[in-house]
Amino acid sequence: MTAGTLARPHVLRPGGAPALLVLHGTGDDEHGLLPLADALAPGAAVLSPRGTVSEHGMNRFFRRHAEGVFDEDDLRERVDELAEFIRAAQAAHGLGPLHAVGFSNGANTASALLLRHPDLLSGGVLLGTAPPFADPPPADLRGKRVLISNGERDPHALPAQTTRLVGLLEERGAEVTLLRHPGGHQLWPDHLPAMRAHVQGEGGSSSQG
Repeated sequence: MTAGTLARPHVLRPGGAPALLVLHGTGDDEHGLLPLADALAPGAAVLSPRGTVSEHGMNRFFRRHAEGVFDEDDLRERVDELAEFIRAAQAAHGLGPLHAVGFSNGANTASALLLRHPDLLSGGVLLGTAPPFADPPPADLRGKRVLISNGERDPHALPAQTTRLVGLLEERGAEVTLLRHPGGHQLWPDHLPAMRAHVQGEGGSSSQG
């Protein structure tokens, strides 16, 4: 463990299972999605780091060249840094594999973590998410459970991108539940019960319009 590994801004709340890794969207911080974590798994342990990239003063987990065009070299570097932080937090606080809950930039980061460091996560709830890599790395995602909630009118996660993300996760063995809604780049409240059941280990894979 390198010095300062745990120095990045974050929230760590002790609690029970399932332990959640909470990853915010662009312009938010480590506190923004805590109410969602509480709604999905009251009393769960929560690790919520802040993205360390600043885009015009907005927090992000990795850089992008333009809207929807990810800087994949930076993404790989930042995800590996985040993985080091997570491993240090797990060792320091006795956390096992985490279940990611992410929105937008945070959800894309969670997918990248799954693909590069699958041992860290048991799965995830990904909201407003797109494939993180043009050429995703091989990964063994057997036993990983992922729920995706994307809007049909989301300009940042087009329906074709959603289909591609589901495919690449399933090809690597993940169990994927896809929930579509008629909105845009947002949390869809009607999906909360399914998200809650997923986080708490109920239900199976499905696709819902």
